[in-house]
Amino acid sequence: MPQWNQETAKQLIEQAHGQEKPLTAALRLLQDYFHHIDTQAIPLLAGIYNLGPAEVHGVISFYTDFTTTPPGRRIIRLCRAEACQAVGADELAAHAQQHLGVKMGGTSADGEVTLEAVYCLGLCANGPAGQIDGEPAVHLDPEKLEKLITGRPEGEAS
Repeated sequence: MPQWNQETAKQLIEQAHGQEKPLTAALRLLQDYFHHIDTQAIPLLAGIYNLGPAEVHGVISFYTDFTTTPPGRRIIRLCRAEACQAVGADELAAHAQQHLGVKMGGTSADGEVTLEAVYCLGLCANGPAGQIDGEPAVHLDPEKLEKLITGRPEGEAS
């Protein structure tokens, strides 16, 4: 994951100029590149867009996709939509939180794992579904999830 770099941030922000909503576009580019919006970007964006830092922070905090906290090295996303709930997603989420020692939407104290809720991955017929480090995972149950997280092949003993 790339480390915060003001020069790179400025280049990304420049790419957003001329777009319909340049602040939101710039925030999306920063989030996509750095996987979070470093708080150092707030005064930079405020200066470029002639806004107060509180206004920039307000936009960041309004959109749930934006975060100022770096994610863990591993990102586990579990679908929480109705189709997945109907086939065990609630139990899976509870197990994941207990197993990983992190609440949904949080990152472990060691910075190793971020656990996020998503609301539909388009894998409804194969739920409960999720993503492990960006890779889709289907028909999840606690055992399969643990194996995917630890990198153990299917069927290998714990």
